[in-house]
Amino acid sequence: MIVRPDGDGHLAIGQASHAWLSGQLARAWVPRPEPFEEVCLGALQHDVGMAEWDLDPERHPDSGLPVQFYELDRRTHLALWTAAPRKVLTQSRYAALLVSLHGTGLYERFPPRTDDPEIARAVEDYLTGQRELQRALAAEVGATEEELRRNQALLAIWDGLSLALCQARLPYEAGGFRLARADGDASASASESYTLDPWPFGDDRDRLELRVEGRRLADPRADLHRAPNLTLRLVLRPS
Repeated sequence: MIVRPDGDGHLAIGQASHAWLSGQLARAWVPRPEPFEEVCLGALQHDVGMAEWDLDPERHPDSGLPVQFYELDRRTHLALWTAAPRKVLTQSRYAALLVSLHGTGLYERFPPRTDDPEIARAVEDYLTGQRELQRALAAEVGATEEELRRNQALLAIWDGLSLALCQARLPYEAGGFRLARADGDASASASESYTLDPWPFGDDRDRLELRVEGRRLADPRADLHRAPNLTLRLVLRPS
């Protein structure tokens, strides 16, 4: 779950909706990622492990707001990421492979700091199990290591851009890209404009329209399922 301020309330965006935004970026990307459909599906489903959790998220005891994805306890986080690739296997082995690579990539780039030997062992077991799965799936689909590393890096870029947009965490710089609010658009609303540099969506396109859905919580402790839906419309332009 992603929670961001929205006027006098908050907007709660599920991880699967954030992943939908990543999938939209993937479909518009230039040069086109290959294999196209499989990579776009991997981007779309990269947070599928969080989907059920976000239907009934844990709440902060003090604020009452849903616990965000980066606040999950380590055991829960590992369990959700362990299950994620297998949820995609009946759709696409290649997409499941990308989901697995994305999960292990997160743990490789941001290794958890812990003095708990059980947690350290659980992280190592997760990485070992996922790498075994990755080797098996890569052999099945005939994917080279170079191809997989390229697509893993692309997914990390789409994930980062999508998170920055959902969190309104700007300016955002990573992977050689800089995302910023467009001039004159300084506050959260149902329609927001941003600039992205360099522009990765082709010379023939001067804007990209995206959308993501969430639930607006006027009261932090409001029932998530009864809260009104809000579609956040986002427009990207070259800087």
